[in-house]
Amino acid sequence: MSDHTTNLPDLLLGRLGWEAIPYHEPILVATFVAVALGAALVLGAITRFRLWGPLWRDWITSIDHKKIGVMYIVLGVVMLLRGFSDALLMRAQQAMAFDGNPGFLPPHHYDQIFTAHGVIMIFFVAMPLVTGFMNYVVPLQIGARDVAFPFLNNFSFWMTAGGAILIMLSLFVGEFSSAGWLAYPPLSGALQSPDVGMDYYLWSLQIAGIGTTLSGINLIATIVKMRAPGMTLMKMPVFTWTALCTNVLIVATFPVLAATLALLTADRYLGTNFFTNDLGGNPMMYVNLIWIWGHPEVYILVLPVFGIFSEVVPALSGKRLFGYASMVYATVVITILSYLVWLHHFFTMGSGASVNSFFGITTMIISIPTGAKIFNWLFTMYRGRIRFEVPMLWTVGFMVTFVIGGMTGVLLAVPPADFVLHNSLFLIAHFHNVIIGGVVFGIFAGINFWFPKAFGYRLHPGWGKASFWFWQIGFWFAFGPLYALGLMGVTRRLNHFDDPSLQPWFTVAAFGAALIACGIGCFLIQLVVSYQQRDRLRDVTGDPWNARSLEWSTSSPPPDYNFAFTPIVHDNDAWWDMKQRGAQQPMTGFTAIHMPKNTPAGFVIAMLATACGFALIWHMWIIAVATFAATVIAAIVHTFNYERDYHIPAEQIARAEAGRIRALGAA
Repeated sequence: MSDHTTNLPDLLLGRLGWEAIPYHEPILVATFVAVALGAALVLGAITRFRLWGPLWRDWITSIDHKKIGVMYIVLGVVMLLRGFSDALLMRAQQAMAFDGNPGFLPPHHYDQIFTAHGVIMIFFVAMPLVTGFMNYVVPLQIGARDVAFPFLNNFSFWMTAGGAILIMLSLFVGEFSSAGWLAYPPLSGALQSPDVGMDYYLWSLQIAGIGTTLSGINLIATIVKMRAPGMTLMKMPVFTWTALCTNVLIVATFPVLAATLALLTADRYLGTNFFTNDLGGNPMMYVNLIWIWGHPEVYILVLPVFGIFSEVVPALSGKRLFGYASMVYATVVITILSYLVWLHHFFTMGSGASVNSFFGITTMIISIPTGAKIFNWLFTMYRGRIRFEVPMLWTVGFMVTFVIGGMTGVLLAVPPADFVLHNSLFLIAHFHNVIIGGVVFGIFAGINFWFPKAFGYRLHPGWGKASFWFWQIGFWFAFGPLYALGLMGVTRRLNHFDDPSLQPWFTVAAFGAALIACGIGCFLIQLVVSYQQRDRLRDVTGDPWNARSLEWSTSSPPPDYNFAFTPIVHDNDAWWDMKQRGAQQPMTGFTAIHMPKNTPAGFVIAMLATACGFALIWHMWIIAVATFAATVIAAIVHTFNYERDYHIPAEQIARAEAGRIRALGAA
């Protein structure tokens, strides 16, 4: 009995104790104070303006694809602030740590920062942002009232948010992984990383990965089964095509990531030897598996923004998209080829000349359909009535930046060149060249392009242009020097340097990071100023850019039900086609619309799963078992909740549609 009593605290709290609070790290203490003050201000404002009820009813429990899409984007922007803060810390450290000056970040803390930066930017910034756009836009483009499984959509979002919560908790309770953002064994094994940092990594990605996988299944079902009458595959908007291919990649690759991380978890928790150096294990198997997921992940991020550019360019050039069919085929080819290039990430690991040659050639080939897309956008702009609004500025900036990043990628696809440049800062510059110049620029183009559709008013163009120029110029200051340093042989992931001649290059890179910070600041100011001036920036048509896709046919913002009448599609440029036909929606014959109710189940189940993950991280076995059981019970209870629907009366729909038609006429 006494032994049981003695062990009970260990079973309840596991490894969690006061020593897990990093009060000895001044930077973390200051960050905690700042976050606590910010949270107090936000919570106080919500309480002061009595927003808890609307927040719970209309957002947290919402199963409306539009609100979930907005929440994904908000999550991505919030995590961008955290991930970019890590980048600023790294650049400042590298600019200072010369001539015996150790800088302000201890090596172990620096290792955690560059690991967290990579994990956050890929999994919790880029992924939520592109998923948010797909959630918001795809049902509107294909003429659907919602996604195929609305509850699953809510649950997927909160699982992603749960993974982000664990990442943020690691900043103040315990620590994060220091094994790099891909966590190669044996460094990520129990012997080399016995602390909770790797466990935070594993469980946050597993929880978020479940949400991403389910979201992918949901969107595939939506696109395949819920298109408007007449919308064949070759009449879908290009953004919808890129979303379909993206989610096929998600469903095919994220289970590989889940299985890989599960095997690594077994090595750490159960003493197995899948990825160890002895007892039959093979660390190189982990490297193969993680990159079988990892390189398609790059295209999971970039294909949706290719779709965004395919909507922006025709709308702001006053022309139909050039080469629609070739755009679709290029998207599909990229999707297929993305599976045949993973080994170029480890040319130097002894695979042999013939294997390296195959993957080098396939890597070069994948640049061909990407180049075809660039030329199609340029041909669309050719002799068009181009309006250099903010979305078009981001698009042109993308073309210049991304093409240079693509050319450096082709260089790295040559195995002999890769042997020289592998693990150098040249690789870091290339990766950020395509991710920032491609994904981030595309995200900002999409936010500025579709913001009027979501909220009914444009974003302020002046602050938008300031944000663009700070990003564009800051990017080249930040990463141009890294290309040069990489060619000099400077390796990545170092927190200090002995050669003082390198310091000017790192100082310029830190200056570039500061310019990018100004760009992010301008974007946040743009949001605030636009809200303050929303009456002046309001657009009643909901289509300020002459957007050539089906979302034109809804109000701005769209109603809960999206469409009073399901559109009928005759052309792959439905907006242009309907204008030529003079087609209008009928104003009679409205019927009540059957819509699913909001539900707290998705939030509750996801938060229970997050609590279970936290308990597993800290070996709190009783709490882990209890929260896992509660998660299963909550899921079962939800399946018996049949009261999930409500009806929007025909009279209410008729009034809303009459108001929309009057607004369109006034415009």
